[in-house]
Amino acid sequence: MVDALGVAVVGFGWMGRVHTQAYARVRHHYPRLALRPELITVAEEVPERAEEAAAQFGFASTARDWREVAADPRVQAVSITAPNFLHREIGVAMAEAGKHIWIEKPVGLGSEDARAVADAVAAAGVQSAVGFNYRNAPAVEAARDLIASGDIGRVTHVRIRLFSDYAAHPEGALTWRYERERGGSGVLGDLASHGADLARFLLGDIDSLTADTAIFVPERARPAGATAGHSRATGGEPGPVENEDYVNCLLRFVSGARGVLEACRVSVGEQNNYGFEVHGTEGAVFWDFRRMNELGVGRGGGYQDQPVSTVYVGPGDGEFGAFQPGAGNAMGYDDLKVIEAYRFVRSVAEGVGYGATVSDAVRSAGVLDAMARSAESGAWVRVGS
Repeated sequence: MVDALGVAVVGFGWMGRVHTQAYARVRHHYPRLALRPELITVAEEVPERAEEAAAQFGFASTARDWREVAADPRVQAVSITAPNFLHREIGVAMAEAGKHIWIEKPVGLGSEDARAVADAVAAAGVQSAVGFNYRNAPAVEAARDLIASGDIGRVTHVRIRLFSDYAAHPEGALTWRYERERGGSGVLGDLASHGADLARFLLGDIDSLTADTAIFVPERARPAGATAGHSRATGGEPGPVENEDYVNCLLRFVSGARGVLEACRVSVGEQNNYGFEVHGTEGAVFWDFRRMNELGVGRGGGYQDQPVSTVYVGPGDGEFGAFQPGAGNAMGYDDLKVIEAYRFVRSVAEGVGYGATVSDAVRSAGVLDAMARSAESGAWVRVGS
C-alpha cells in the first residue's frame, strides 16, 4: 500500500495550476514513488478561483485564507505559489506548522526573506523544494556532467541569457510584479534568479560581479480587477513601474572563470529565449530552452575550426527516461515541474533533500542582492559581502 501525502496549493494563478498538474502526473512517471500526492486544499483569495480549481482538479476543500492550510492536520506538504511579498510569511508559517514546502523562486523580496524561510525549514526539520525548474532539464544535467568531467577542458567563460517579451506590451497591467513593496525586484527576481541558479549549478559559486539595470517601460495602467499571468489593462489609472525591466551583469567565479548574465522581460521578438554557452580550453557546450532536449557540443582538442555537434539527450541523461523511451522524443516545460514534484515528494518520503532547496534560493538571492547593490553603486561587488 502506497501512503498518501496530503498536499495543498496556496495561490492559484498560472504557477499554482502548474504545481497542481505536476502532483497529478507525478506517479504516472514515477510509479515506484513511496508517497502518493493527494490534493487536499487549494487556498486563493480571489473569489471563485479556488472553487473552480477544486472542481477541475479534485481538491477535497477550498480556503480563502492560507492560514487555514497551516492549521489543517490533513495537509503535510504545501506548494507556495503566491506573490513574492507573501513568500516569507507563508513559508515560515508553514514550516513552523510542520509542513514540507515547495516554494516558487525567488523566495521573498531579497536574501533576508529567503534566509528566514531557510532557517524556519531547518529549525522545523521539514523538507523543501524551490522552483528553479531549468536545472531539471536532462540536457542541462548532461551539460553539468560534461563540464565536471573535463570534456571541454578548464572552463574559461560562460554566457547566460534570459530574454522574454511577456512585459513588452505597453498595455501590460501594473500588477504586483512591477511594485517594489509586493514584487521586490523586477527581472532580477523573475528571470535573473534562474540565471544565477544555472550559473552556480553549472560552474560553482560566484565570487564577485558588476551589474547595470534599466526600466524601459516606465508607466503602466492599474488593472480594474483580479489578474492572472501577464494581463493587459487599458483605461486604468496609470502608475509607475518601480523595478527593473533589464539587467546585464559581468561575473567572476570562484574557479577563475568569467561570465555574462543578461535578462530582459521587455524583449520584443523574443519568446522564452533562455540558454547558455559554456566555453572551455578544449571545447564548448551550448543549450537553448526552446530546443530543450538538445545540446550543442564541441570537443576533441582541435582548438581552431573545431566542429559543434548536436547531441540529443536520452534515457541515460537526468530524468529523461521517466518521460520518453529514446533520444529525439521531446519533453516540455511542464515535465520539468513534474521532475520538481518528484524530487520534492521523494525528499519527504526519504527525509533527504533532492533537487533545488531553499538553501539554493538563499545563494541565488545573495547573487541578486549583489546585482542590485552594484547597479546602484556602479562598482564591482563581492557576492555575500
